[in-house]
Amino acid sequence: MITEHLVDISRLQFATTALFHFLFVPLTLGMTWLLVIMEAVYLITGKQIWKDMTRFWGKLFGINFVLGVTTGITMEFQFGTNWAYYSHYVGDVFGAPLAIEGLMAFFLESTMVGLFFFGWDKMSRLQHFTTTLLMALGTSLSALWILVANGWMQNPVGAEFNYDTMRMEMVSFAEIFLNPDAQNKFVHTVSAGYVTGASFVLGISAWYLLKGRDVALAKRSFHVAAAFGFAAICSAIVLGDESGYSIGQAQQTKLATMEAMWETEPAPAGFNLIADINEAEQKNNWSLHIPYVMGVIGTRSIDTEILGIQDIKKLNADRIINGVTAVSALDLMRQNKLNGIKNPQALIDIFEEHKKDLGFGLLLKKYTDDMAKITPQMLSKAVDDSIPRVTPMFWSFRLMVGMGVLMLILYGLCLFFSLKGSFIHKPWLLKFAMIMIPAPWIAIEAGWFVAEYGRQPWTVYGILPTHLSVSNIDAGHVILSLAGFVLFYTILGIVEVFLMVKYVRLGPASLGTGRYDGEKTQVHLICPSDEQGV
Repeated sequence: MITEHLVDISRLQFATTALFHFLFVPLTLGMTWLLVIMEAVYLITGKQIWKDMTRFWGKLFGINFVLGVTTGITMEFQFGTNWAYYSHYVGDVFGAPLAIEGLMAFFLESTMVGLFFFGWDKMSRLQHFTTTLLMALGTSLSALWILVANGWMQNPVGAEFNYDTMRMEMVSFAEIFLNPDAQNKFVHTVSAGYVTGASFVLGISAWYLLKGRDVALAKRSFHVAAAFGFAAICSAIVLGDESGYSIGQAQQTKLATMEAMWETEPAPAGFNLIADINEAEQKNNWSLHIPYVMGVIGTRSIDTEILGIQDIKKLNADRIINGVTAVSALDLMRQNKLNGIKNPQALIDIFEEHKKDLGFGLLLKKYTDDMAKITPQMLSKAVDDSIPRVTPMFWSFRLMVGMGVLMLILYGLCLFFSLKGSFIHKPWLLKFAMIMIPAPWIAIEAGWFVAEYGRQPWTVYGILPTHLSVSNIDAGHVILSLAGFVLFYTILGIVEVFLMVKYVRLGPASLGTGRYDGEKTQVHLICPSDEQGV
Protein backbone atom coordinates (compact mmCIF):
# COMPACT_ATOMS: atom_id res chain seq x y z
CA MET A 1 0.00 0.00 0.00
CA ILE A 2 1.37 3.41 -0.98
CA THR A 3 1.40 5.68 2.09
CA GLU A 4 1.59 9.46 2.20
CA HIS A 5 4.79 9.07 4.24
CA LEU A 6 6.43 7.11 1.41
CA VAL A 7 5.37 9.73 -1.13
CA ASP A 8 6.79 12.55 1.00
CA ILE A 9 10.10 10.75 1.62
CA SER A 10 10.46 9.88 -2.08
CA ARG A 11 9.79 13.49 -3.03
CA LEU A 12 12.29 14.71 -0.44
CA GLN A 13 14.97 12.38 -1.78
CA PHE A 14 14.49 13.49 -5.37
CA ALA A 15 14.34 17.16 -4.34
CA THR A 16 17.57 16.80 -2.35
CA THR A 17 19.49 15.17 -5.19
CA ALA A 18 18.05 17.50 -7.84
CA LEU A 19 18.76 20.72 -5.95
CA PHE A 20 22.28 19.56 -5.07
CA HIS A 21 22.99 18.51 -8.66
CA PHE A 22 21.78 21.87 -9.87
CA LEU A 23 24.50 23.61 -7.88
CA PHE A 24 26.93 22.36 -10.56
CA VAL A 25 24.91 22.55 -13.77
CA PRO A 26 24.58 26.36 -14.10
CA LEU A 27 28.29 26.95 -13.59
CA THR A 28 29.08 24.36 -16.26
CA LEU A 29 26.64 26.03 -18.68
CA GLY A 30 28.12 29.48 -18.14
CA MET A 31 31.81 28.61 -17.94
CA THR A 32 31.89 26.77 -21.27
CA TRP A 33 30.89 29.88 -23.22
CA LEU A 34 33.26 32.11 -21.25
CA LEU A 35 36.02 29.68 -22.24
CA VAL A 36 34.89 29.95 -25.86
CA ILE A 37 35.14 33.76 -25.70
CA MET A 38 38.58 33.71 -24.10
CA GLU A 39 39.97 31.14 -26.51
CA ALA A 40 38.46 32.99 -29.47
CA VAL A 41 40.51 36.04 -28.49
CA TYR A 42 43.59 33.83 -28.20
CA LEU A 43 42.86 32.36 -31.65
CA ILE A 44 42.55 35.85 -33.18
CA THR A 45 45.41 37.62 -31.37
CA GLY A 46 47.79 34.77 -30.53
CA LYS A 47 48.53 36.44 -27.17
CA GLN A 48 49.70 33.97 -24.55
CA ILE A 49 47.76 35.58 -21.73
CA TRP A 50 44.43 34.65 -23.33
CA LYS A 51 45.55 31.03 -23.61
CA ASP A 52 46.56 31.10 -19.94
CA MET A 53 43.15 32.57 -19.04
CA THR A 54 41.38 29.78 -20.91
CA ARG A 55 43.49 27.10 -19.25
CA PHE A 56 43.18 28.57 -15.75
CA TRP A 57 39.41 29.07 -15.77
CA GLY A 58 39.20 25.71 -17.54
CA LYS A 59 40.74 24.05 -14.46
CA LEU A 60 37.94 25.38 -12.27
CA PHE A 61 35.39 24.39 -14.89
CA GLY A 62 36.81 20.85 -14.94
CA ILE A 63 36.46 20.41 -11.18
CA ASN A 64 32.85 21.53 -11.35
CA PHE A 65 32.07 19.39 -14.41
CA VAL A 66 33.31 16.15 -12.87
CA LEU A 67 31.31 16.62 -9.69
CA GLY A 68 28.25 17.67 -11.69
CA VAL A 69 28.34 14.44 -13.69
CA THR A 70 28.76 12.39 -10.51
CA THR A 71 25.71 13.93 -8.84
CA GLY A 72 23.57 13.75 -11.98
CA ILE A 73 23.90 10.02 -12.60
CA THR A 74 21.99 9.06 -9.45
CA MET A 75 18.94 11.09 -10.48
CA GLU A 76 18.17 8.96 -13.54
CA PHE A 77 18.36 5.75 -11.49
CA GLN A 78 15.72 7.14 -9.12
CA PHE A 79 13.13 7.00 -11.90
CA GLY A 80 13.41 3.23 -11.75
CA THR A 81 13.93 2.77 -8.02
CA ASN A 82 11.62 5.37 -6.46
CA TRP A 83 9.28 6.35 -9.29
CA ALA A 84 8.59 3.05 -11.04
CA TYR A 85 4.93 3.72 -11.88
CA TYR A 86 5.81 7.13 -13.27
CA SER A 87 8.43 5.48 -15.50
CA HIS A 88 5.90 2.92 -16.70
CA TYR A 89 3.10 5.44 -17.21
CA VAL A 90 5.01 8.07 -19.20
CA GLY A 91 8.23 6.27 -20.18
CA ASP A 92 7.23 6.22 -23.85
CA VAL A 93 7.28 10.04 -23.84
CA PHE A 94 9.74 10.98 -21.10
CA GLY A 95 12.35 8.43 -22.11
CA ALA A 96 12.89 9.78 -25.63
CA PRO A 97 14.48 13.17 -24.78
CA LEU A 98 16.50 11.57 -21.96
CA ALA A 99 17.87 8.96 -24.38
CA ILE A 100 18.74 11.64 -26.95
CA GLU A 101 20.46 13.67 -24.24
CA GLY A 102 22.61 10.71 -23.25
CA LEU A 103 23.43 9.48 -26.75
CA MET A 104 23.97 12.82 -28.47
CA ALA A 105 24.60 15.67 -26.07
CA PHE A 106 26.36 14.04 -23.12
CA PHE A 107 28.75 11.97 -25.23
CA LEU A 108 29.60 15.02 -27.34
CA GLU A 109 30.13 17.12 -24.26
CA SER A 110 32.24 14.54 -22.41
CA THR A 111 34.40 13.74 -25.43
CA MET A 112 35.11 17.40 -26.07
CA VAL A 113 35.90 17.99 -22.37
CA GLY A 114 38.62 15.34 -22.61
CA LEU A 115 40.05 16.88 -25.77
CA PHE A 116 39.89 20.35 -24.18
CA PHE A 117 42.17 19.33 -21.32
CA PHE A 118 44.53 16.96 -23.10
CA GLY A 119 44.66 18.43 -26.59
CA TRP A 120 46.50 21.72 -26.07
CA ASP A 121 49.82 20.38 -27.37
CA LYS A 122 48.31 17.96 -29.88
CA MET A 123 46.05 20.22 -31.94
CA SER A 124 46.40 23.50 -33.77
CA ARG A 125 44.89 26.65 -32.28
CA LEU A 126 41.89 26.42 -34.60
CA GLN A 127 41.34 22.73 -33.88
CA HIS A 128 41.44 23.28 -30.13
CA PHE A 129 39.08 26.26 -30.37
CA THR A 130 36.67 24.09 -32.37
CA THR A 131 36.86 21.52 -29.57
CA THR A 132 36.00 24.17 -26.98
CA LEU A 133 33.10 25.41 -29.10
CA LEU A 134 31.72 21.88 -29.51
CA MET A 135 32.10 21.33 -25.76
CA ALA A 136 29.94 24.40 -25.12
CA LEU A 137 27.38 23.30 -27.72
CA GLY A 138 27.24 19.82 -26.16
CA THR A 139 26.62 21.32 -22.75
CA SER A 140 23.77 23.46 -24.06
CA LEU A 141 22.27 20.54 -26.02
CA SER A 142 22.39 18.43 -22.88
CA ALA A 143 20.40 21.10 -21.05
CA LEU A 144 17.99 21.37 -23.99
CA TRP A 145 16.92 17.72 -23.94
CA ILE A 146 16.62 17.58 -20.16
CA LEU A 147 14.41 20.66 -20.26
CA VAL A 148 12.33 19.28 -23.13
CA ALA A 149 11.55 16.34 -20.84
CA ASN A 150 10.82 18.62 -17.89
CA GLY A 151 8.79 21.00 -20.04
CA TRP A 152 6.56 18.10 -21.06
CA MET A 153 5.92 17.36 -17.38
CA GLN A 154 4.81 20.99 -16.98
CA ASN A 155 2.70 21.08 -20.16
CA PRO A 156 2.04 17.56 -21.52
CA VAL A 157 1.46 18.12 -25.23
CA GLY A 158 2.05 15.68 -28.07
CA ALA A 159 0.93 12.59 -26.14
CA GLU A 160 -2.31 10.75 -25.41
CA PHE A 161 -3.47 8.11 -22.94
CA ASN A 162 -3.92 4.64 -24.47
CA TYR A 163 -6.53 2.61 -22.59
CA ASP A 164 -5.21 -0.63 -24.11
CA THR A 165 -1.71 -0.21 -22.66
CA MET A 166 -2.85 1.93 -19.68
CA ARG A 167 -0.09 4.48 -20.26
CA MET A 168 0.71 7.75 -22.01
CA GLU A 169 2.09 7.37 -25.54
CA MET A 170 3.77 9.85 -27.85
CA VAL A 171 1.76 11.04 -30.84
CA SER A 172 3.91 13.99 -31.97
CA PHE A 173 7.60 14.34 -31.20
CA ALA A 174 7.58 17.77 -32.86
CA GLU A 175 4.94 19.06 -30.43
CA ILE A 176 6.94 17.78 -27.48
CA PHE A 177 10.16 19.37 -28.75
CA LEU A 178 8.52 22.68 -29.71
CA ASN A 179 6.47 22.83 -26.50
CA PRO A 180 6.48 26.55 -25.51
CA ASP A 181 7.07 25.64 -21.86
CA ALA A 182 10.12 23.56 -22.76
CA GLN A 183 11.65 26.16 -25.06
CA ASN A 184 11.02 29.06 -22.66
CA LYS A 185 12.40 27.04 -19.77
CA PHE A 186 15.49 26.15 -21.82
CA VAL A 187 16.44 29.69 -22.83
CA HIS A 188 15.69 31.03 -19.34
CA THR A 189 17.73 28.28 -17.65
CA VAL A 190 20.78 28.58 -19.89
CA SER A 191 20.71 32.38 -19.48
CA ALA A 192 20.73 31.86 -15.72
CA GLY A 193 23.69 29.51 -16.19
CA TYR A 194 25.54 32.17 -18.16
CA VAL A 195 24.95 34.61 -15.29
CA THR A 196 26.31 32.03 -12.86
CA GLY A 197 29.50 31.53 -14.84
CA ALA A 198 29.96 35.27 -15.23
CA SER A 199 29.43 35.91 -11.51
CA PHE A 200 31.98 33.23 -10.65
CA VAL A 201 34.65 34.71 -12.93
CA LEU A 202 33.76 38.30 -12.01
CA GLY A 203 33.91 37.73 -8.26
CA ILE A 204 37.19 35.80 -8.30
CA SER A 205 38.76 38.34 -10.66
CA ALA A 206 37.63 41.10 -8.28
CA TRP A 207 39.35 39.28 -5.41
CA TYR A 208 42.61 39.11 -7.37
CA LEU A 209 42.36 42.83 -8.15
CA LEU A 210 41.73 43.71 -4.50
CA LYS A 211 44.78 41.64 -3.59
CA GLY A 212 46.81 43.29 -6.36
CA ARG A 213 47.89 39.97 -7.82
CA ASP A 214 47.83 38.66 -11.39
CA VAL A 215 46.36 41.99 -12.41
CA ALA A 216 46.75 41.56 -16.17
CA LEU A 217 44.82 38.29 -16.23
CA ALA A 218 42.26 39.45 -13.66
CA LYS A 219 41.49 42.68 -15.54
CA ARG A 220 40.86 40.88 -18.79
CA SER A 221 38.73 38.27 -17.04
CA PHE A 222 36.72 41.03 -15.34
CA HIS A 223 36.12 42.75 -18.68
CA VAL A 224 34.86 39.55 -20.29
CA ALA A 225 32.67 38.57 -17.33
CA ALA A 226 31.15 42.06 -17.02
CA ALA A 227 30.07 42.21 -20.67
CA PHE A 228 28.95 38.59 -20.85
CA GLY A 229 27.16 38.81 -17.49
CA PHE A 230 25.26 41.98 -18.40
CA ALA A 231 23.96 40.42 -21.62
CA ALA A 232 23.10 37.23 -19.74
CA ILE A 233 21.20 38.88 -16.88
CA CYS A 234 19.19 40.99 -19.31
CA SER A 235 18.34 37.82 -21.25
CA ALA A 236 17.46 35.93 -18.07
CA ILE A 237 15.05 38.65 -16.95
CA VAL A 238 13.37 39.05 -20.34
CA LEU A 239 13.14 35.29 -20.92
CA GLY A 240 11.96 34.78 -17.35
CA ASP A 241 9.08 37.11 -18.12
CA GLU A 242 8.29 35.05 -21.21
CA SER A 243 8.44 31.88 -19.12
CA GLY A 244 5.98 33.46 -16.69
CA TYR A 245 3.63 34.19 -19.57
CA SER A 246 3.73 30.56 -20.74
CA ILE A 247 3.03 29.46 -17.16
CA GLY A 248 -0.05 31.65 -17.18
CA GLN A 249 -1.26 29.89 -20.31
CA ALA A 250 -0.58 26.29 -19.24
CA GLN A 251 -0.57 26.36 -15.42
CA GLN A 252 -2.97 28.95 -14.03
CA THR A 253 -2.70 27.37 -10.59
CA LYS A 254 1.04 27.99 -10.43
CA LEU A 255 0.65 31.62 -11.50
CA ALA A 256 -2.08 32.28 -8.91
CA THR A 257 -0.07 30.75 -6.05
CA MET A 258 3.11 32.60 -7.07
CA GLU A 259 1.16 35.85 -6.69
CA ALA A 260 -0.94 34.85 -3.65
CA MET A 261 -3.98 35.79 -5.72
CA TRP A 262 -6.88 34.33 -3.78
CA GLU A 263 -9.68 36.06 -5.65
CA THR A 264 -10.09 36.82 -9.34
CA GLU A 265 -9.58 40.53 -9.93
CA PRO A 266 -10.99 42.69 -12.72
CA ALA A 267 -8.54 42.81 -15.64
CA PRO A 268 -5.76 43.80 -15.61
CA ALA A 269 -4.86 42.20 -12.27
CA GLY A 270 -2.50 43.86 -9.82
CA PHE A 271 0.80 42.53 -8.51
CA ASN A 272 1.42 41.76 -4.82
CA LEU A 273 4.96 42.97 -4.21
CA ILE A 274 4.90 41.62 -0.63
CA ALA A 275 2.06 40.20 1.43
CA ASP A 276 1.16 38.74 4.82
CA ILE A 277 -0.37 35.45 3.67
CA ASN A 278 -3.05 33.75 5.76
CA GLU A 279 -3.45 30.28 4.28
CA ALA A 280 -5.84 29.10 6.99
CA GLU A 281 -8.40 31.74 5.99
CA GLN A 282 -7.25 31.79 2.35
CA LYS A 283 -6.58 35.50 2.19
CA ASN A 284 -3.81 38.06 2.55
CA ASN A 285 -3.99 39.99 5.82
CA TRP A 286 -2.31 42.85 3.99
CA SER A 287 -0.26 43.36 0.85
CA LEU A 288 1.70 45.99 -1.01
CA HIS A 289 -0.37 45.94 -4.18
CA ILE A 290 0.75 47.45 -7.49
CA PRO A 291 -2.24 47.84 -9.86
CA TYR A 292 -2.33 46.40 -13.40
CA VAL A 293 1.22 44.97 -13.42
CA MET A 294 0.40 41.26 -13.09
CA GLY A 295 -2.37 41.39 -15.68
CA VAL A 296 -0.09 42.94 -18.27
CA ILE A 297 2.81 40.56 -17.51
CA GLY A 298 0.69 37.43 -17.18
CA THR A 299 -1.64 37.90 -20.15
CA ARG A 300 0.07 40.47 -22.41
CA SER A 301 -3.22 42.37 -22.42
CA ILE A 302 -5.32 44.73 -20.32
CA ASP A 303 -8.66 42.94 -20.71
CA THR A 304 -7.87 39.28 -19.89
CA GLU A 305 -8.56 38.01 -16.38
CA ILE A 306 -6.13 35.97 -14.30
CA LEU A 307 -8.12 33.49 -12.25
CA GLY A 308 -7.74 33.57 -8.49
CA ILE A 309 -7.20 30.49 -6.35
CA GLN A 310 -10.82 30.28 -5.21
CA ASP A 311 -12.17 30.22 -8.77
CA ILE A 312 -9.49 27.73 -9.83
CA LYS A 313 -10.59 25.41 -7.01
CA LYS A 314 -14.18 25.59 -8.27
CA LEU A 315 -13.03 24.63 -11.77
CA ASN A 316 -10.88 21.84 -10.33
CA ALA A 317 -13.86 20.49 -8.37
CA ASP A 318 -15.85 20.21 -11.61
CA ARG A 319 -12.91 18.51 -13.33
CA ILE A 320 -12.50 16.05 -10.46
CA ILE A 321 -16.19 15.11 -10.62
CA ASN A 322 -15.95 14.71 -14.39
CA GLY A 323 -12.74 12.72 -13.95
CA VAL A 324 -14.47 10.26 -11.62
CA THR A 325 -16.52 9.10 -14.61
CA ALA A 326 -13.32 8.56 -16.62
CA VAL A 327 -11.65 6.66 -13.76
CA SER A 328 -14.73 4.48 -13.21
CA ALA A 329 -14.90 3.65 -16.91
CA LEU A 330 -11.18 2.91 -16.99
CA ASP A 331 -11.45 0.59 -13.97
CA LEU A 332 -14.21 -1.34 -15.75
CA MET A 333 -12.14 -1.51 -18.95
CA ARG A 334 -9.13 -2.80 -17.01
CA GLN A 335 -11.25 -5.44 -15.27
CA ASN A 336 -12.76 -6.56 -18.56
CA LYS A 337 -9.28 -6.91 -20.05
CA LEU A 338 -8.13 -9.04 -17.11
CA ASN A 339 -11.18 -11.26 -17.54
CA GLY A 340 -10.68 -11.55 -21.30
CA ILE A 341 -13.89 -9.65 -22.06
CA LYS A 342 -14.00 -7.25 -24.99
CA ASN A 343 -14.88 -3.72 -23.89
CA PRO A 344 -18.24 -2.55 -25.28
CA GLN A 345 -18.10 0.51 -27.52
CA ALA A 346 -20.47 2.40 -25.21
CA LEU A 347 -17.96 2.08 -22.35
CA ILE A 348 -15.11 3.23 -24.59
CA ASP A 349 -17.19 6.22 -25.72
CA ILE A 350 -17.88 7.21 -22.11
CA PHE A 351 -14.17 7.07 -21.33
CA GLU A 352 -13.19 9.04 -24.43
CA GLU A 353 -15.74 11.73 -23.58
CA HIS A 354 -14.34 12.28 -20.09
CA LYS A 355 -10.65 11.27 -20.41
CA LYS A 356 -9.42 14.89 -20.59
CA ASP A 357 -10.13 15.02 -16.83
CA LEU A 358 -8.80 11.54 -16.02
CA GLY A 359 -5.87 12.95 -14.05
CA PHE A 360 -8.16 15.03 -11.84
CA GLY A 361 -10.28 11.98 -11.09
CA LEU A 362 -7.12 10.11 -10.11
CA LEU A 363 -6.56 12.65 -7.30
CA LEU A 364 -9.29 10.78 -5.39
CA LYS A 365 -7.26 7.55 -5.55
CA LYS A 366 -5.33 9.01 -2.61
CA TYR A 367 -8.42 8.44 -0.46
CA THR A 368 -10.22 5.46 -2.00
CA ASP A 369 -9.76 2.88 -4.75
CA ASP A 370 -13.51 2.57 -5.23
CA MET A 371 -15.03 5.55 -7.03
CA ALA A 372 -18.47 4.49 -5.77
CA LYS A 373 -17.41 5.21 -2.18
CA ILE A 374 -16.42 8.86 -2.69
CA THR A 375 -17.69 11.20 0.01
CA PRO A 376 -18.02 15.00 -0.02
CA GLN A 377 -15.13 15.14 2.46
CA MET A 378 -12.90 13.20 0.07
CA LEU A 379 -13.88 15.51 -2.77
CA SER A 380 -13.10 18.57 -0.65
CA LYS A 381 -9.67 17.15 0.27
CA ALA A 382 -8.91 16.38 -3.39
CA VAL A 383 -9.83 19.95 -4.36
CA ASP A 384 -7.53 21.32 -1.64
CA ASP A 385 -4.78 18.96 -2.83
CA SER A 386 -5.01 20.46 -6.32
CA ILE A 387 -3.44 23.71 -5.05
CA PRO A 388 0.16 23.84 -3.74
CA ARG A 389 0.89 25.79 -0.58
CA VAL A 390 0.96 29.50 -1.35
CA THR A 391 3.50 30.87 1.15
CA PRO A 392 6.62 28.98 -0.07
CA MET A 393 5.66 29.66 -3.69
CA PHE A 394 5.12 33.38 -3.10
CA TRP A 395 8.37 34.04 -1.25
CA SER A 396 10.57 31.73 -3.35
CA PHE A 397 9.50 33.58 -6.47
CA ARG A 398 10.30 36.94 -4.87
CA LEU A 399 13.67 35.68 -3.69
CA MET A 400 14.49 34.71 -7.28
CA VAL A 401 13.32 38.06 -8.66
CA GLY A 402 15.11 40.02 -5.91
CA MET A 403 18.42 38.31 -6.68
CA GLY A 404 17.86 39.02 -10.37
CA VAL A 405 17.39 42.75 -9.73
CA LEU A 406 20.54 42.91 -7.59
CA MET A 407 22.52 41.14 -10.31
CA LEU A 408 21.19 43.53 -12.94
CA ILE A 409 22.45 46.44 -10.83
CA LEU A 410 25.81 44.73 -10.30
CA TYR A 411 26.39 43.98 -13.97
CA GLY A 412 25.16 47.38 -15.07
CA LEU A 413 27.73 49.02 -12.79
CA CYS A 414 30.50 46.60 -13.74
CA LEU A 415 29.95 47.08 -17.46
CA PHE A 416 29.79 50.87 -17.10
CA PHE A 417 33.05 51.12 -15.16
CA SER A 418 34.63 48.42 -17.30
CA LEU A 419 33.99 50.50 -20.42
CA LYS A 420 35.40 53.55 -18.63
CA GLY A 421 38.43 51.49 -17.58
CA SER A 422 38.16 52.62 -13.95
CA PHE A 423 36.71 49.53 -12.25
CA ILE A 424 40.11 48.60 -10.83
CA HIS A 425 40.00 51.81 -8.78
CA LYS A 426 36.54 51.05 -7.31
CA PRO A 427 37.13 48.80 -4.27
CA TRP A 428 33.43 49.02 -3.33
CA LEU A 429 32.48 47.64 -6.75
CA LEU A 430 35.02 44.82 -6.53
CA LYS A 431 33.72 43.90 -3.06
CA PHE A 432 30.15 44.03 -4.36
CA ALA A 433 31.14 41.58 -7.11
CA MET A 434 32.69 39.23 -4.54
CA ILE A 435 29.68 39.35 -2.22
CA MET A 436 27.35 38.61 -5.12
CA ILE A 437 29.06 35.35 -6.17
CA PRO A 438 26.36 33.20 -4.47
CA ALA A 439 23.46 35.30 -5.86
CA PRO A 440 22.81 33.34 -9.08
CA TRP A 441 22.80 30.04 -7.21
CA ILE A 442 20.26 31.41 -4.73
CA ALA A 443 18.07 32.66 -7.59
CA ILE A 444 18.34 29.41 -9.54
CA GLU A 445 17.55 27.14 -6.59
CA ALA A 446 14.55 29.33 -5.73
CA GLY A 447 13.44 29.27 -9.36
CA TRP A 448 13.63 25.49 -9.58
CA PHE A 449 11.65 25.21 -6.36
CA VAL A 450 8.93 27.42 -7.86
CA ALA A 451 8.87 25.36 -11.07
CA GLU A 452 8.75 21.93 -9.41
CA TYR A 453 6.84 22.58 -6.18
CA GLY A 454 4.39 24.74 -8.09
CA ARG A 455 3.51 21.75 -10.30
CA GLN A 456 2.21 19.78 -7.31
CA PRO A 457 0.15 17.68 -6.81
CA TRP A 458 1.26 16.40 -10.22
CA THR A 459 4.34 14.69 -11.58
CA VAL A 460 2.84 15.34 -15.02
CA TYR A 461 0.61 18.39 -14.82
CA GLY A 462 -3.07 17.47 -14.98
CA ILE A 463 -2.24 13.90 -16.04
CA LEU A 464 -0.54 11.88 -13.29
CA PRO A 465 -0.76 12.75 -9.57
CA THR A 466 2.43 12.46 -7.53
CA HIS A 467 0.92 10.04 -5.00
CA LEU A 468 0.35 7.48 -7.80
CA SER A 469 3.85 7.84 -9.29
CA VAL A 470 6.04 6.32 -6.58
CA SER A 471 7.36 2.78 -6.36
CA ASN A 472 5.70 0.41 -3.90
CA ILE A 473 8.76 0.01 -1.69
CA ASP A 474 9.48 0.21 2.01
CA ALA A 475 9.73 3.79 3.28
CA GLY A 476 12.61 2.75 5.52
CA HIS A 477 14.69 1.84 2.48
CA VAL A 478 14.07 5.28 0.99
CA ILE A 479 15.04 6.96 4.27
CA LEU A 480 18.23 4.90 4.41
CA SER A 481 19.16 5.74 0.82
CA LEU A 482 18.33 9.42 1.46
CA ALA A 483 20.71 9.42 4.43
CA GLY A 484 23.35 7.82 2.20
CA PHE A 485 22.85 10.45 -0.50
CA VAL A 486 23.07 13.28 2.02
CA LEU A 487 26.32 11.87 3.41
CA PHE A 488 27.79 11.20 -0.04
CA TYR A 489 26.76 14.57 -1.43
CA THR A 490 28.07 16.37 1.64
CA ILE A 491 31.45 14.76 1.05
CA LEU A 492 31.32 15.76 -2.62
CA GLY A 493 30.39 19.30 -1.62
CA ILE A 494 33.37 19.50 0.72
CA VAL A 495 35.65 18.15 -2.02
CA GLU A 496 34.27 20.73 -4.48
CA VAL A 497 34.79 23.64 -2.09
CA PHE A 498 38.26 22.42 -1.08
CA LEU A 499 39.46 22.05 -4.68
CA MET A 500 37.89 25.32 -5.84
CA VAL A 501 39.40 27.27 -2.93
CA LYS A 502 42.77 25.59 -3.45
CA TYR A 503 43.02 26.48 -7.15
CA VAL A 504 41.52 29.94 -6.72
CA ARG A 505 44.18 30.69 -4.11
CA LEU A 506 46.88 29.32 -6.39
CA GLY A 507 45.47 31.34 -9.25
CA PRO A 508 47.09 31.10 -12.69
CA ALA A 509 50.29 30.04 -10.91
CA SER A 510 48.67 26.57 -10.90
CA LEU A 511 49.52 26.40 -14.63
CA GLY A 512 53.20 26.19 -13.75
CA THR A 513 54.33 28.62 -16.45
CA GLY A 514 56.50 30.75 -14.19
CA ARG A 515 54.66 33.90 -15.28
CA TYR A 516 52.32 34.50 -12.37
CA ASP A 517 52.29 35.59 -8.74
CA GLY A 518 53.08 32.93 -6.17
CA GLU A 519 55.33 30.80 -8.35
CA LYS A 520 58.78 29.99 -7.09
CA THR A 521 60.41 30.99 -10.36
CA GLN A 522 59.15 34.24 -11.79
CA VAL A 523 59.67 34.83 -15.48
CA HIS A 524 58.21 38.27 -16.05
CA LEU A 525 56.79 38.06 -19.52
CA ILE A 526 53.75 40.23 -18.88
CA CYS A 527 54.45 43.74 -20.09
CA PRO A 528 54.24 46.50 -17.43
CA SER A 529 51.72 48.44 -19.51
CA ASP A 530 49.19 45.67 -18.73
CA GLU A 531 47.56 46.27 -22.08
CA GLN A 532 49.90 44.00 -23.98
CA GLY A 533 49.82 40.23 -23.80
CA VAL A 534 52.69 37.83 -24.14
